[in-house]
Amino acid sequence: MSVIATEKRQVITNALQVLREQKPLVVNITNYVVMNNTANALLAIGASPIMAHSRQEMAEMMSFSGALVINIGTLDNQWIPRMIFAVEQANLNNKVVVLDPVGCGASTLRTETSRQIAALAKQLIIRANASEIIALAGEKAQGKGVDSLDSSEAAVGAARYLVETYQCNVVISGEVDYIINAESEISLHNGDAMMPNITGMGCSLSALTGAFAAIGENTGLAAAAILGIAGEVAVKQSAGPGSLQMNLLDVLYQLDDKAIVAHLKMTINK
Repeated sequence: MSVIATEKRQVITNALQVLREQKPLVVNITNYVVMNNTANALLAIGASPIMAHSRQEMAEMMSFSGALVINIGTLDNQWIPRMIFAVEQANLNNKVVVLDPVGCGASTLRTETSRQIAALAKQLIIRANASEIIALAGEKAQGKGVDSLDSSEAAVGAARYLVETYQCNVVISGEVDYIINAESEISLHNGDAMMPNITGMGCSLSALTGAFAAIGENTGLAAAAILGIAGEVAVKQSAGPGSLQMNLLDVLYQLDDKAIVAHLKMTINK
């Protein structure tokens, strides 16, 4: 393993240790479908989740939380102004915003809202599937609702555009995960083909990305690597998606440096 790869692996293991020590609070404005999933994933990894949707408490919440996760999965005209206000409060408090543009490209509302949030956030991580990344960048994507029909590799160019346009970090999730920012490009080859059969797997990754951002790991690398490894390990104990969902939480809870070192499949592309 190269020196750079060794350093990146150390970033992942160190971030997990710090997260479990600090137990950061992560504010989630997330969709109705996955609230339970994402809260449990955050608890399993060692973070503290709160699902906060009221404008009345958002300024207070962002004053003491570690990061804000915005997931537009069940978007409507009541949620949009709450999301915008939450991002403004995150900016005022110097907090990272993780944007999960669920279904971006499936409708004009989702695409325009995603771009509005991305443009507003001062410290931004975009975590999305390939079709959402491509659509957010203004290119023609092959999505079907919230599902991606594009490969992760096909979205790398669009991700580079988003990094430059919004001065952000980008995580493309899929069969191969790509971690892209102004300094580096990394691909991760962990995970399993069964994982997309669980509702909200990408949403859980966005929540974990927020948890690691709250302790200073702003690239998205640690979250993507750890969820991929956890899924890969959990699949071996699972008969199908139902048991995988349960086993994944157990593996996240138990995951240690030894497992990360043993399973991490990472390529430094830049």
